[in-house]
Amino acid sequence: MLKTLAGFIPPVSGCLHWRASRPVIGWLAQRHSLESQFPLVVRDVVSQGAWPQVSLLRGIGGEFRRRVDAALDRVGLASMAKTPIEALSGGQFQRMLFARVMVQQAPLVMLDEPFTGIDESTSRELMTLILEMHRQGQTVLAVLHDSQRVAEYFPETLLLESRHARWGETGAVLPAFDSARLA
Repeated sequence: MLKTLAGFIPPVSGCLHWRASRPVIGWLAQRHSLESQFPLVVRDVVSQGAWPQVSLLRGIGGEFRRRVDAALDRVGLASMAKTPIEALSGGQFQRMLFARVMVQQAPLVMLDEPFTGIDESTSRELMTLILEMHRQGQTVLAVLHDSQRVAEYFPETLLLESRHARWGETGAVLPAFDSARLA
């Protein structure tokens, strides 16, 4: 669903229209969608967050280098900037991807299962980053399968399962959905 909303794949049916122009989207894919055997270091991947806003001929200037450094520091990977990405643990890899999204400073951030395959401590750290993004005015759209985390942190929910869909305040959507599923 997120890939369709982001414009990466066409809808199965119907169409999707953005008002005016399509917004800049910060995209955090599932881990397996970035090949970790490609010869990149952490700084290379985080720097990719600047690509939509820079000229290919001029490269990344001082402002974006500062953003990259700040993002690496914020996610706790400053000392690993030159580490090959295949040497990262699952949590380090996910923090690197969050840093890339932070460099983008996109008004809309889409997160595809951002906590899959990482430990609870890293999940809490990344949830703090998501809340910071939201407080800074970024819209965060996340696909999550952890209803407890959704209930704790997300004020609104679009819940999709099989032939049922509900949208609204999380406190109303999750209990109503659980009741319908148990009936």
